[in-house]
Amino acid sequence: MKFIHIDRLFGKNWKKVLSVIIPVAVFLFSAEVSLAGSSPLAVRMASVAYPKGKEIVLSGEAAIIQNDPVLKADLQKLGAHLEWVPAPTQSVAATINEAFASGGIEFAHYGDLPSVILNAGGIGTTIVAPGGAGTNVYLIVPIQSTAKSIEDLKGKRIALHRGRPWEYPFARLLQASGFKFSDFNIKNLNPQAGAAALASGDVDALVTLMDVFPLVDKGIAKVLWSSKTPGQPWRIRTELWASKAFVQHHPDVTQAIVNAHVRAAHWISQKENFDEYIRLTTRSGQPEALIRQDYLNEIVSWKDRWEPSFSGVLEHYQGVAGYAKASGLVRREVDAAGLLETKFVQRALKDLKLQNYWHNGKQ
Repeated sequence: MKFIHIDRLFGKNWKKVLSVIIPVAVFLFSAEVSLAGSSPLAVRMASVAYPKGKEIVLSGEAAIIQNDPVLKADLQKLGAHLEWVPAPTQSVAATINEAFASGGIEFAHYGDLPSVILNAGGIGTTIVAPGGAGTNVYLIVPIQSTAKSIEDLKGKRIALHRGRPWEYPFARLLQASGFKFSDFNIKNLNPQAGAAALASGDVDALVTLMDVFPLVDKGIAKVLWSSKTPGQPWRIRTELWASKAFVQHHPDVTQAIVNAHVRAAHWISQKENFDEYIRLTTRSGQPEALIRQDYLNEIVSWKDRWEPSFSGVLEHYQGVAGYAKASGLVRREVDAAGLLETKFVQRALKDLKLQNYWHNGKQ
């Protein structure tokens, strides 16, 4: 083997040359090792979760996104992976708002009023994908009640968990009927405590979600009003929310997640997948028969219920923001327009060739 003297490579000033080359080489080698051994970007998403034995499981749309192989592959290409942060049903809003505030999550599926309250406190989040037509709200009374409408409950005791998303639709019902909260004896109870109070006769009515059906099914209560009522479609809106800072710094990762959201909505909206979607929703612990009741006598078609459209979303959040301020839930009113980021859904519909699937692509 023939060796070349170092003087012939770098000349007489070889010591000075090497003093520059060696540190640069060490830096490049260290950087390469660091990149090779770096951990993927952890993208944390919060969603309602349910205990099942020793596991915590997701249901419905979240379960579909969790098991989406395309999303997993897309995130891997971007050097990221998705982690799910469970939010217990008893404290979904508080858990998610605290997680956003502490920087513990980047995305979340949850409701409108808590999101407005969070933004009013100075924590910037944005809607990157709408959740479709929304979730039904129910007002129930004891089975023996003679009440026929909200007017018959004036002055009565109504269980309502304040600050939760179903407060706003109930407020819309009161406003449309010429009432305000002070016309009723509002008891601030969570749905579980409210259901127990209704069953024991400690309250005269309860406002909540589809968890009314066990009481109805057992003959303890009956539905007095719901957001299925024609002309009164005051539902809860549940969106895919994201940290504004994360969206700004990682638009490619955000796009991959929004694509998965739209992909899941498209799959659910197909009638042939209805039964499978119901099965996934039973992971919440609710019996299948009761879940199906929530979808009976709908005024929105099954396909349109899942359209990720921003149509009407701005007006809805303007109403929620105004209500939150007027009712004293927040000190300052939120600019609703600043909560919407529409470009990711527009791109997702194009990427997935779904521009004409819902209402000819009108957004």
